[in-house]
Parts: sequence; C-alpha cells; structure tokens
Amino acid sequence: MRILLWHGYLLGGTGSNVYTRQLAREWSLAGHDVTVLSQEPRPEDYDLGDAATVRPDVGGFLPVFVIDRYEGYDVRRVPDCTREELEHWVEANARAVRELLPADLAFTNHVLLGGPVGAAVGAPFAVKAHGSELEYAMRGRPDLGAWGAEALAGARATFVGSAHIRDVLTEVCGPVPRVHEVPPGVDVELWRPEARGPALAALLDEARHDPPNPGNREERLPDEGNAARLGAFLTGDVPTVVYFGKLIEQKGVHVLLDALRGLDVQLVVVGFGPERPTLEALASSSRVRALFTGPLEHRHLRHLLALADACVVPSVFPEAFGMVAAEAAAAGCPPVVARHSGLAEVAAGLEAALPPALAPLVSFPTGDADALHDRLVTLLALPAPDRTLMRATVRRVTEERWSWAGIARRLLDLAK
Repeated sequence: MRILLWHGYLLGGTGSNVYTRQLAREWSLAGHDVTVLSQEPRPEDYDLGDAATVRPDVGGFLPVFVIDRYEGYDVRRVPDCTREELEHWVEANARAVRELLPADLAFTNHVLLGGPVGAAVGAPFAVKAHGSELEYAMRGRPDLGAWGAEALAGARATFVGSAHIRDVLTEVCGPVPRVHEVPPGVDVELWRPEARGPALAALLDEARHDPPNPGNREERLPDEGNAARLGAFLTGDVPTVVYFGKLIEQKGVHVLLDALRGLDVQLVVVGFGPERPTLEALASSSRVRALFTGPLEHRHLRHLLALADACVVPSVFPEAFGMVAAEAAAAGCPPVVARHSGLAEVAAGLEAALPPALAPLVSFPTGDADALHDRLVTLLALPAPDRTLMRATVRRVTEERWSWAGIARRLLDLAK
C-alpha cells in the first residue's frame, strides 16, 4: 500500500509523536510505501524505517493542545484560534498531502485538526484520536466537537486507543461511525529486560553522546552532564523509582513527590515542561532524593527502566491509553499507575495475569498520595522471588497484548 501518514507536530517526546514514528517504521518495514508529513526539523534523528519525510509549509503558525515552545512558530492553543486561522492551517497541510497523491490511504492524527486534513485530501482516510485534542482543546467547545464529527463522518475508520477514549469521543463529538478500539503499541524488541550492570553502562554511554546543552538552555534536550550525574546517582543499592513524561500539572508528579516523603528511595524525573522549577523545589522541600534529567529519548529510557524498581504514572487527568506504563512493563519494570481512564485498562491487563497478592500493586486511586506511598512500600520490599515473578509477568503481558507489529497490521486491516 501507499500510505501518507500525516502528523502536524514533531516526532520526539510526546505520545502522538512517538505513535507516528512507530507506525512509519512498522508499515515501511512491512513493505508499504510510507511518507510521513510533520513539522519535525530533524526527521533523520529518528528511526522511521524506510519511510520518506515531508515538512509542509504552514506559514510559521502552529495550533496546539498544550502550550510548549516551538522555535520559529507562532504557537497558540486550538481553542484560542479563530476558525478562519484553523481552516487556513488545515488547507496548507491538506495541500501538501494532495501533492503526494495518489495513495491508498491517508492516515491522520488527532480528531482536530487531523480529521479535517484527511477530509480535505480527497483520498481514502482514517483518523487516530489521541485524547489530547479531545480533553485539552475540544471538550466544552460544541463548535469544535461538531467540526470534528463532520470530518470523521467521511473517514474509513476512526481509531481510539481505549474504551475510555471511545466514551470521550462520543461525549465531545456525538455519535461517530466506524470507530475501532486499537491500543497503541510497544516496541518489544527495543524495550526489554536487561541486567543491571550492562544497563547502567549502556545508559551512561548514550548520555555521553547527547548533544551539548550549555546551561540547559534548550529544554527539549537532555541536561548537560547527565552521564556523570546519572552515574553518581544510580550507583548503590537504594531502590529507584522513575517518572517519565511531560512536566505539567495534569501529569501528577506532585502526587508522586508527596508519596515518596519519608521513604528510603531515589527518584529519577525525566521530561520537560513549565512545572519543572516548581517540582524541583517541591522535591527539595519534601526531602525527596530526586534527579531531574530533562527529556530523554528511548535510547536512554530503555536502559534506565532496567535499573528501576518501579515506574510511576501518577496522572490526575485522563490518559488515552498509558503508553509509559506499557513501555515500562515491556522493560520488565513494574508500573504503578493512577487507576483511571486508559491507565486503568493497562492496569487491568497486568492485574489479570498477576497473582492476587501482587495484582493490587500496579495501580492506586487517582491523586491519593497515601495509597501510592503504601503501594511503593510493599512493592519495594518484595522478596526476590516475587520481584522476579512480577518483572517476568508484566513483560509477558506486554508481548501478548501490545506489540507494535501486531498493532500496525490491525490498523491497516480495519482501515481497508
């Protein structure tokens, strides 16, 4: 098949960015002719398999769901843009897609603005709803919900990552035809268990190859000197907890820091965002031993998770699926997630395979720092046989349920 894979943003960091590049890789390596359209200035930095790349000219304007800094762009939240501005942006992207026709399928990300882009292309199209646009931009805006519904009516398929997002899609857009629930995938060859010694050596080697970032001026790059900092921090026998994701209030890192008060543990916080200074101050005042690294890529994280005793996903806002939890599980690192939305579905998959004594440890009530504290106390004190069983079980569940190769095939089968 010839597939035009449209994503209006970057290819690194957040969930929909990772989703796009993983699909590009899997589809192209399966023999499909794939072209990725995004605003990524350095697509060569990512493994896209054999996919080609195009960067549409959008005139320097970028409508987003959560405000970040994008160098060289006029960035505004979708609800803060006029309909005329959004339609102009949609047309600029659709024009770039049309120039690459013919194609068997245009696959677009986000109900808005990917749905309207797909509808304007004039070719068969499918849309992936990621949740971020629904929750952060469209909820509470009936006009945007109606626009999304109008676009999705013409799609061959609309994909949601969980039953939760199916419900949210209906709440925001009303009834939508041809909706299919397909979870995101995990690269189970990349994310895999490792022995501690080799994992630490590999992590430090990757950090030594990071680009310079003097004074940590570039928030989208790893912090300067991470190799030395990580080497010193991770040496020893103190239990290690990892968080990785955006540093915004909705991700609930403050809940995790509160839960770690008084525990003899160390925390590695990976990510960027406006809440970083506040969280660093909170860690200090709470006397939580924490290392903030800035954002890390999969090449780092695959090894960091092998060194961790738990990966906590404390989001206080709905999540479409829970990719972080699934990636941690694939690496054999037990995830502990807030039990809501798509995260609850990941937890349920793991709980069903774990013994009754261990199953409750992979989730906690949303926002409940005391409950999270108790889960971590129990998890980190497990005897060696139970730790081994838990690591092996969460890895096996990920292989069975969430491998990328199977997910990519399923998406195309449903979009035909």
